[in-house]
Amino acid sequence: MEKRKYALARLFRRNLTDAEARLWFRLKGKPEGLHFRRQHPVGPYIADFYCAAARLIIEIDGLVHGTEDIADRDERRTAYLEAQGFTIYRLSGADVLGDPDEAALGVILKAQARVK
Repeated sequence: MEKRKYALARLFRRNLTDAEARLWFRLKGKPEGLHFRRQHPVGPYIADFYCAAARLIIEIDGLVHGTEDIADRDERRTAYLEAQGFTIYRLSGADVLGDPDEAALGVILKAQARVK
């Protein structure tokens, strides 16, 4: 199971959505000294973006996240990760595509607040 999850994370890293790719372009390279990982396994899940120092997980939600069954699954996932001490920050894919700089700034500020 563990090997499969890491293989799946590698596959996800190679096939980022447009929104994930645009946000990653702004988060890679340790902005403000914060190290982010993309498509990183955390427990039984794979986080879109992860900052270990801030214990912050960033999820980009596309249109499919508005459906009831996906929304329920997202709630369970969030509850599990928060119980492990992580803060979950959700962004809509449309917001990231509309202004990736603003989305990245929000992520960086959230992470900075968690590190301090």
